[in-house]
Amino acid sequence: MPNTYGNRTLTEWLTLVLGVVIILVGLFFVIGGADLAMLGGSVYYVLCGILLVASGVFMVMGRTLGAFLYLGALGYTWIWSLWEVGLSPVDLLPRDFGPTLLGILVALTIPVLRRMETRRTLRGAV
Repeated sequence: MPNTYGNRTLTEWLTLVLGVVIILVGLFFVIGGADLAMLGGSVYYVLCGILLVASGVFMVMGRTLGAFLYLGALGYTWIWSLWEVGLSPVDLLPRDFGPTLLGILVALTIPVLRRMETRRTLRGAV
């Protein structure tokens, strides 16, 4: 039997913590991105921030949609980065390294989120 803390396993708690981290990063993007957009800069940060906040909220709710929203935001980030700087590794690294590392962690949470969804469905929750 896996280690449980309350009604959740350790991997479920870690998934929820990752969701909260993603919410906080998303809020930072929305707030900072709004300032940047008002100064005439890119709206990428506002759009990506909204996706990240939604992603984190769904992950905290234990829904796989959160992971897929994050991975969609990551794809958007890569497309934006390539459009912004081209194929320059030196310029791509600061734009994509952190989000890609988080993306790997998010991808690893998909089985945990599926298990959480299945358990909720079996209990009759919607």
